[in-house]
Amino acid sequence: MKRKRKSFVWIGSILGGLLLLAIVVPLIWPVPALTGIQTIDQLKDRDSQFINLDGIVVHYEQYGSGEPYIILLHGFGASTFTWREVIQSISKYGTVIAYDRPSSGLTDRPWKMTWDGVDPYGVEGQVQMLLKLMDAKGIQKAILIGNSAGGTIATYAAWQYPSRVQALVEVDAAIYQQGNFIPSWLNWVLYTPQAERIGPLLMRSIQKWGVDFLHSAWYDQAKITDNVLAGYEKPLHAPGWDKGLFELLRAPKPTSIVPYIKDITVPSLVISGNSDKIVPIKYSIQLATELPNTSLVVIPQCGHLPMEEQPQIFLETVIPFIQQFAP
Repeated sequence: MKRKRKSFVWIGSILGGLLLLAIVVPLIWPVPALTGIQTIDQLKDRDSQFINLDGIVVHYEQYGSGEPYIILLHGFGASTFTWREVIQSISKYGTVIAYDRPSSGLTDRPWKMTWDGVDPYGVEGQVQMLLKLMDAKGIQKAILIGNSAGGTIATYAAWQYPSRVQALVEVDAAIYQQGNFIPSWLNWVLYTPQAERIGPLLMRSIQKWGVDFLHSAWYDQAKITDNVLAGYEKPLHAPGWDKGLFELLRAPKPTSIVPYIKDITVPSLVISGNSDKIVPIKYSIQLATELPNTSLVVIPQCGHLPMEEQPQIFLETVIPFIQQFAP
């Protein structure tokens, strides 16, 4: 019996020591400062504009005039840069606004705030930001064009606020692949002081795997030029980008929208690259099947970013769709 008690005491001491290390080490581990950081003024483009939406300064670009109003929502790891090949052409048919969603581009990345309302990094908060932008611009209804995770935001907006959405263009939309990187029962760990200290440091690894992720989004690797790489890397020079990415990781996850897709009746267009490795074409086909009022276009020799990789075909598909909403 004494040997067993000693064994239990020994095991307990080891486990206790490991637990203490897990608690203390992240709090004292030296976190190096971000390198290569520039001011937003240094990073902004010639056409960059900024608007304060309830304390969050949002970066956007706007072109064209009149109706219809068209709002472009980029995907994960992207920014307004992703629309560079098509935004000017679309603006010939209405007013086009592309903006950087929270955690992306040159938009503010608030950190450890006591949110006045919903978390701006979560889906619900991002939908609210979209509506605040529309209100600030005096836009009652808009055509939403969303790529990947931007398609997720556009879909939630159309479901929750159908009176504000004139039409949807779902570009390789991430609707059926909304997974959590961390199990919900373990999500509380992300809000501990230890995670808040080490989490942003871990997010910096995107500087390495992000390039591979970008390559996986393209069918034709030769089209990933130095200019493309520089455009995607620019937000990694913005102040606090690592903390913003960590906030996005731990943001509240919404109820799946999949059961409610059938209730979205606004006119819709689903676009998919036939060689998309991130959101395989089968999911776009499923979305086009479940949306009540939609059509599907598959773009050949194209990956996850049709507006970048096949901009001419993208425009030939999107422009006739939006023209039907001209006053």
